Amino acid sequence: MKNFIKGFRFTPSNYPAEVEAKIQKYRKQGYKLPPRKVLRTPEQLEGIRESAKINTALLDYISENIREGMSTEEIDVLVYDFTTSHGALPAPLNYEGFPKSVCTSINDVVCHGIPNKNEILKSGDIINVDVSTIYKGYFSDASRMFMIGDVNPDMQRLVQVTKECMEIGIAAAQPWKQLGDVGAAIQEHAEKNGFSVVRDLCGHGVGMQFHEEPDVEHFGRRGTGMMIVPGMTFTIEPMINMGTYEVFIDDADGWTVCTDDGLPSAQWENMILITETGNEILTY
Repeated sequence: MKNFIKGFRFTPSNYPAEVEAKIQKYRKQGYKLPPRKVLRTPEQLEGIRESAKINTALLDYISENIREGMSTEEIDVLVYDFTTSHGALPAPLNYEGFPKSVCTSINDVVCHGIPNKNEILKSGDIINVDVSTIYKGYFSDASRMFMIGDVNPDMQRLVQVTKECMEIGIAAAQPWKQLGDVGAAIQEHAEKNGFSVVRDLCGHGVGMQFHEEPDVEHFGRRGTGMMIVPGMTFTIEPMINMGTYEVFIDDADGWTVCTDDGLPSAQWENMILITETGNEILTY
């Protein structure tokens, strides 16, 4: 059968010719490129942005209500009720068997902490609240750290440096750079401040699914990894430890990730869109 397809177009049909030309140039040079399916169309971005608005409003709501003496189960109820009242669904609920609507990770818990009625927030705790939203089939994701009561200065500094790591990673996530540039920038800042970067978990593409390509590692070398292309949406969510970067999964529930040495960990997460001129923060 005669082949009528002339050439190979990488980007969706509504992408600017300049973006397509650059991608074709880098493809010929052998760079690793993202799969076409993760380059968002205007219609998809409209849906993703609406989901992201709910996700950010939810974290604002948690910020207003989180307090010493509440249980992490109460946080879960707040998340479920707020999300469903806005016509959305919490993405973590029943995802691969995860039993709750939110991840609540306290002190030495790196991520994926499961809310519990017996887990009570007390003065001195640091907690990461990680929320993800599905709205009309579109996904968004973000997390924030909260310091409860009188937190010691070393833990305060861990929380602050981790936020700086995320912001530095976002600044490095520029079109036509590589994901290794992002990881290297984060790692350098964390280690300069005496902390370590978790290796076993990473950021990820998100938008049409909860977890998509690419994996976004928070350590690495500049000039390596997948090329960052306009139209991609992914999270940057460094997990920074006070001690070793090594972690383990709690056998009791198969989800909770803890630091191997029992020292505290912190995490901040934003979701970004790569544009032709830089990036846009979608969730925070």
